[in-house]
Amino acid sequence: MKLRIRQIVAIAAFSAVLLFGGWFGYSQWAIEAPLHKLVQQYEGVNHVKLNITPKEVGVKLDLEAGTDIGGLVRYIEKDGQQLLGKRSLKLEVKDHSSAALDQIWSEALFSVAQAMESRQYTEIQSTLTQLEQKYDTLRTTAVMDNDNVYLTLTDGAASKYVILPRIPQKLGVWPNA
Repeated sequence: MKLRIRQIVAIAAFSAVLLFGGWFGYSQWAIEAPLHKLVQQYEGVNHVKLNITPKEVGVKLDLEAGTDIGGLVRYIEKDGQQLLGKRSLKLEVKDHSSAALDQIWSEALFSVAQAMESRQYTEIQSTLTQLEQKYDTLRTTAVMDNDNVYLTLTDGAASKYVILPRIPQKLGVWPNA
């Protein structure tokens, strides 16, 4: 029996295109498009970019000032549970902060870090309340879930979103603070 190399290579190439094309199509139309639509529907979301891997769903967000990021995470995890499957959710929020808001955050950073380290999460809310009393135009929220603490500082059209992991990282700093 004589093997025909060209036919074998052609069949292997066709099979690979069919399998990987099918996976790409499934990923694109059955997971990414519905998840993109779900996130885009949330009030205050301007733009969404998704990066889906077998273990993680990365969501890059551009939010309007004052959007409830904790509510958004709960919404995605609840309504998008079938789309997420066993994948973890990783958020990255575009920074629309101002120099004044960064200065206000730097005042709170030490107290927030101490509260996170000692797991005294109510101290975070106390710190944010003190900041609101000190700065009339500042509005703050703090929301917590099993994985993260979500902080929102809003001053007029500027907002700073901070996502702090509840499980501390070894020898590191908060990458998004």
